[in-house]
Amino acid sequence: MIDAVTLLAFVPAALALNLTPGADMMFCLGQGLRSGRAAAVAASAGISAGSMVHVTLVGLGLGAVVSAMPGMFDVIRWVGVAYLLYLAWGALRTGPVRANTPAVPVRRAFRSGFLVNLTNPKVILFVLAFVPQFVRPEAGPVLAQFLVFGLILAVGGFVINGLVGIFAGQAGRQLTGSPLFARWLGRISAGIFTGLAVRLAIMERA
Repeated sequence: MIDAVTLLAFVPAALALNLTPGADMMFCLGQGLRSGRAAAVAASAGISAGSMVHVTLVGLGLGAVVSAMPGMFDVIRWVGVAYLLYLAWGALRTGPVRANTPAVPVRRAFRSGFLVNLTNPKVILFVLAFVPQFVRPEAGPVLAQFLVFGLILAVGGFVINGLVGIFAGQAGRQLTGSPLFARWLGRISAGIFTGLAVRLAIMERA
């Protein structure tokens, strides 16, 4: 059983991490601009689901395997780069949603957020470095503690990233009445996805 003192130390640290702008937040921003509020919230949920997979893997000890095997790390990373570039091409080709066209299905947005998070090996290394600081073997099953801490991170991230996406979606909806703005919002969304792909491509393991 995780004691209250440990939780009181973990929650503010997790909140500070969730509030720090990063790849997940920028991805939800791009989804909101491109596809609207519902898609942004679904993407945020997908990201949180992906982070729970990472936490589970670390809790099972597989995170150490990824950390020790540069080849596996690089394979996952380049899959993520390719997927982000695919999303960028889609945003550039179709632009954001207009008032008279259907929004991207929330299921597809959820899947995109899930895959983007899952193919970012930096996440599993981050979890491996951050969460164990709060895990105490004498407090009970280690995997259960990882899942509790991961759930706190996932819920906080879902709320914060979702709010960012909602704001972007509202702004995008107001501006897409103009073809010029619609075209530029598509370019901005594509630029965000491309920037995330470049960031993932050039990042180092440590």
